[in-house]
Amino acid sequence: MLVFVTHGVNGVGRAPVNPESMRWALAGGKGAMMDRSEKFWDKIAERYAERPITDEASYQRKLEMTRAFLRPDMAVLEFGCGTGSTAIAHAPFVKHIQAIDVSSKMIEIAQRKAAENAIENVTFRHAAIDQVDIPDSSLDAVLGLNVLHVLTNWQEIPAHVHRMLKPGGVFVSSTMCLGD
Repeated sequence: MLVFVTHGVNGVGRAPVNPESMRWALAGGKGAMMDRSEKFWDKIAERYAERPITDEASYQRKLEMTRAFLRPDMAVLEFGCGTGSTAIAHAPFVKHIQAIDVSSKMIEIAQRKAAENAIENVTFRHAAIDQVDIPDSSLDAVLGLNVLHVLTNWQEIPAHVHRMLKPGGVFVSSTMCLGD
């Protein structure tokens, strides 16, 4: 099941999406992020990590909505994990989270945060979603939170994620909805 957690002018909502209805999203360019994107995120990683969350209430609501799909026995992948805050927040609710990001500096910060908080069931790796080696049908859930809009090949990602998910697995994505 695909679930998009949306954040728009009317607040936060949730909508299941049938994979068949996402055929429009299966064509596009190559490469999850341009090379310059990694350099950009590496350059701003420390400043980004120090920034407070702009809308804490909405962030907490998204965490709560996502947790409704998580179980203690789940293997989870989060792509575009940034500095790891969301993976760390979800760690107590799942068996293990693999969290990846294209920015090695963001991953360093995430690893530091996990160590400071004694989080042992999250593995942070420097990788892009379309380049990470995850066996087909091996994950219970994939999280792509606030990231699809910065991917150059966002149209390919739902199909890629679908291959990684076990039958009955869930893809949760959060994205800004601004209208037409």
